[in-house]
Amino acid sequence: MIYLLLGMAAVAFLLWPRRPVLKGEGWRVGAGVAAVVAFAGAGYAGVRQAWEVAAVLAVLGLWSATEARRRPTIKRVATPAPKAELSLSEARAILGVGPDATLADVKAAYNRLIQMAHPDKGGTEGLAAQLNAARDRLIKRRG
Repeated sequence: MIYLLLGMAAVAFLLWPRRPVLKGEGWRVGAGVAAVVAFAGAGYAGVRQAWEVAAVLAVLGLWSATEARRRPTIKRVATPAPKAELSLSEARAILGVGPDATLADVKAAYNRLIQMAHPDKGGTEGLAAQLNAARDRLIKRRG
């Protein structure tokens, strides 16, 4: 019985959250449950004096407990830089303005599109970079 309590105390110590339980990235419930089961099995095997089985289950429980707290690796894909210079027709097509668009039309089209395409609003960095390049190209032509 003492081994079961020690096993449960070890699981509680290893899995004790430093923040609210199951909140945040990387918390793996399956590995946590496997750790608890392994430690309980190790405690039971220890009570039955099957020391080899208890040792294996304890190591398996420790491994599962560390896996339960591991953070997933997030792969970031580098967005390629836009072409050095957009043509006027490409810039107009990206912003959706005609050849006779005024500076106010270009700025209004840019503001409308960047609100949807900005990375902070769920868009991508590549699309925002294209919009910025198109706006700069059309403003440069006017300036």
